[in-house]
Amino acid sequence: MRFIFSIIVILWLSVSPVFSQSNAREQGLVTSDPYWRQALGGAVLSLPSVQAQSAVVALDGGNIRAYSTAGTPMWNYSARGRISPYVTRSREGTSYFSRVNGIFIAVNRAGRELWRRQLDGPLCARVITGWDGRLFVPTDKKMYCYTASGNLLWTRTFDESFLINPVLDRSGGIICAFNNNEIYRIDPYGSAHIWMLSNTPAILISLTQNSTQNAAQSPSQQRVVVLYTDGAIEELGVSEDWYTAAHSDDRITAMPRLPARPLAATGRGSSIAVTMSDGKTVLLSIDERKILWSGDSHMSELINRRGRPEPEVEMLFDERGIYVLNKNGATGFSHEGRRLWFTFIPDAASVPAFGNDGVLYSGGRDWILYAYKIEDRVLPVRNALYGPIAEGSYGMGRPRPPEPLEIPLNEYETKRKLEEIEKEINAGRMSANEPEWTSFLLHISAGDRPIQFRIAAIGLLGKIGSQETIPWLINIFNRDNEPFIKVAAINAIGEIGVDPNGTAIQTFSHSIIQGVKDDLVLTAIASATGALCRFSGPPLSETGIRILNMIAAGNQPPMARRQAGRELASLR
Repeated sequence: MRFIFSIIVILWLSVSPVFSQSNAREQGLVTSDPYWRQALGGAVLSLPSVQAQSAVVALDGGNIRAYSTAGTPMWNYSARGRISPYVTRSREGTSYFSRVNGIFIAVNRAGRELWRRQLDGPLCARVITGWDGRLFVPTDKKMYCYTASGNLLWTRTFDESFLINPVLDRSGGIICAFNNNEIYRIDPYGSAHIWMLSNTPAILISLTQNSTQNAAQSPSQQRVVVLYTDGAIEELGVSEDWYTAAHSDDRITAMPRLPARPLAATGRGSSIAVTMSDGKTVLLSIDERKILWSGDSHMSELINRRGRPEPEVEMLFDERGIYVLNKNGATGFSHEGRRLWFTFIPDAASVPAFGNDGVLYSGGRDWILYAYKIEDRVLPVRNALYGPIAEGSYGMGRPRPPEPLEIPLNEYETKRKLEEIEKEINAGRMSANEPEWTSFLLHISAGDRPIQFRIAAIGLLGKIGSQETIPWLINIFNRDNEPFIKVAAINAIGEIGVDPNGTAIQTFSHSIIQGVKDDLVLTAIASATGALCRFSGPPLSETGIRILNMIAAGNQPPMARRQAGRELASLR
């Protein structure tokens, strides 16, 4: 009898973990071991940044480390000083961050420093990348706008510090809030529309007027929604002439009140997902003005145990679902409100990041980066050579129909206009003039003006640095027979520094294969190819190195060979 009882006990012990795991799976609990782990050599300062098939983490010792999504160490960059806890990666994988003394640094996806600039202080929030690669860089009471290659476009100074960090809106500008309860909506060129609120806002959300995703809309077609600490919600109206108004008198529409204080929110289409201080996540329909569903995140159980929430929360809202992330764990919901899974993370030093590949990346207090495979679903993203394609365009790639007298008729006026633009570009004062001046330069660069004016206009387009002008410059290079114009177009592409679609590098490769022999043109191609390779790294640099090797071959002109050799040496 005792023998039979022992057999029953053994069978029960062997089966019960299966029942427990099965029951946990039905509840959506993920308890898997790490997919991989890597020692960091320091404490993580902020959530990992996942982009370009790699994860980047900032450490308290002043290092930035990168790992492939498979866990392979890729590079380790030392800033040689303490850094602020904000790292942003652009679509091509460039990392932007600052030291605490205000030195702003750009490091490419291969760990090579590209450039650095001195700000008035350290970053106070993440850098925001615009649709054409421009960078919105916030410090305590100032916003800088740089090109991807580090040219300053404009600066705006504020009277107060940021209360709510800047976020990219649906027209390619940014929205933010300040300690005096003013909300700013700043367009890509530094012009602002301002609302003065009577209460203190907690979260800002930018939505589109319809449910179409990835559709760029004008500022007047945007919707700005404010969530307050007491759960109140308001939608701020935007007039057609929003960018000319100093302060807004537009309508403010009240929405249903949330049942608890909002901690984080994210929007998609005309819906907003919100995680609240009680651990619940809700989905709001702004059009229907009601809460569609409510569900418990992993935070709910922890709040029931501890009685207080972890205040730092991040959220994602994409085609797969809605995700809630904080130091204690993560939760995934379907769009319909079904809880897909949840997991707890022990001893995390920062909020984890959830990648498009379904992997959760978490930096631990034990100085180890953990990766957990949570989902098999992969987010479908329209990719160029580097990263997701921008949601919209600023319209910089084509000239506008000129207004009467906008394009000077004589050489004296043209020369004076070009000098004025150059002076303001060099001073970092493009601001609201940028669309008009870019259109003017596009007209001059491709027109029948004297060659010196065309070369000057093309060079200034390079300094303005919009990726959207690259196809225009490639077209000039392909169609114009004048070598000096070709050289100017090539140099401008090198000045812009980025080629996320790989179109410029492929154009250069094709021209070499077709047998271009002009020494000046080949030298310019070598120089621009080196610049693009240094900025982007692989895989673009693989094609670029082949181009440089072809130019460095013995049958090419001497000046071009020497330049190609210098560029190859700089890439080693």
